[in-house]
Amino acid sequence: MTVSTLQKTVARPAPQAEAATALLDVRGLRTEFRTDGGVVTPLLGVDFSVAPGETLALVGESGSGKSVTSLSIMGLLARPAGRIAAGSALFRTRDGASVDLARADDATLRRLRGRELAMIFQEPMTSLNPVLPVGEQIADAVRLHLGLDRQAALAHALRMLELVEIPAARQRLREYPHQMSGGMRQRVMIALALSCEPRLLIADEPTTALDVTIQAQILVLMRKLQHELGMGILFITHNLGVVAETAQRVAVMYAGRIVETGTVREVFKAPKHPYTRGLMECLPANAHRDERGQPVRLKAIPGQVAAPGRQPPGCAFAPRCAFAEPRCESAVPALAAVAPDHQSRCLRWSAL
Repeated sequence: MTVSTLQKTVARPAPQAEAATALLDVRGLRTEFRTDGGVVTPLLGVDFSVAPGETLALVGESGSGKSVTSLSIMGLLARPAGRIAAGSALFRTRDGASVDLARADDATLRRLRGRELAMIFQEPMTSLNPVLPVGEQIADAVRLHLGLDRQAALAHALRMLELVEIPAARQRLREYPHQMSGGMRQRVMIALALSCEPRLLIADEPTTALDVTIQAQILVLMRKLQHELGMGILFITHNLGVVAETAQRVAVMYAGRIVETGTVREVFKAPKHPYTRGLMECLPANAHRDERGQPVRLKAIPGQVAAPGRQPPGCAFAPRCAFAEPRCESAVPALAAVAPDHQSRCLRWSAL
C-alpha cells in the first residue's frame, strides 16, 4: 500500500476526543523501571485521549514505548520494578465517574478490568491459560463481572465465540489453546476481551502474527463490534496500512514521547515530523524506479531508537534526522499546533 493509497483510504470524518467528554484522557504519563543498572524511564510524559466510539492508533518502532503505555493504563506493570512515576490516566466509567487509572488501587483496577476496559495482547498463546478450556476462561470473566452462574456463563461464552465467527464454536468451547491455530486463538482473545462489553478496548498489535487474510477478517470483526457496542479503541500497531483502514486519529510515538498527533487524513497527507515521514517512506510498497526503469533501493531510517535512559538531551530523533540543526540538541521540543487537528514535536515542522 503506497502513501497515496493510504491517503485515499482515509475518507471518514474523525470524531474529536477533545471536543467531547473523553473516554480516556492520558496526561503527562511517566513510567519507570528499577533495574540493576539504575532507574530506566521508557515513558517520558505521554499525552493523548480517546473519545467514545473512536479508534486512536498509537504507532512507532519497537522500543518506542507503545506496549508500556498500554500496560501502564491497565495497571499491569511488573511490580515492584515498574511504577507510574507521574501523570494521570482519567477514565470515565459507565456511571459517569472519573477514575485515575494511574493512581487507582488494585481492588479498583480488578473491578474495572474486563468490565469497563479490556485488552487484546500481542501473543494469545502466552496470554491464555494453557490448562483451561477456552470456554471456561471466557466464562470465568463473565461470572466475575456479570454475576452469572456457571451454566449461563458458558452459554454466554458460546455466544461470544459465535460472535467472533469461530467455526464449530460449541466444539471449540471445550478445547485448549494449544489445539487451535494462531488465528483461532486471536479470535478467542477478542471474545474474552469483549465478553463483558467494555467501554474501552486496548488492542496491542492484535494482528501482527497473523496472515493477511486472517488479519483482514479480524479488523473487519473489530470494526463491526465497535459499531455495535460503541466502545473506544486504542489500537497499537506499526502497520500504517492497518491505521488507514481502522483509525480516525493517530499518535506517532518515539522514544517515550508522542512526536506527532492528528487525524489520520491530515497526518498521512502532510506529515509534519521527520520521524513520521521516515516511517511512511519505509513502506515496501513505496519502492519505485529511476528514470532508467531500474528499482531504487527502499529508504530506511538510519540508526535505531535510543535505549531508555540513553536519550540525547534535546530531540530524541535528532541523531537520526536529516533536518536536525544545533538547536534541536539543546532542549526537547514542545508539541506545536500545525493545524487545528494536527500537532508536531519538531522545531522545523514548517520546512517539511
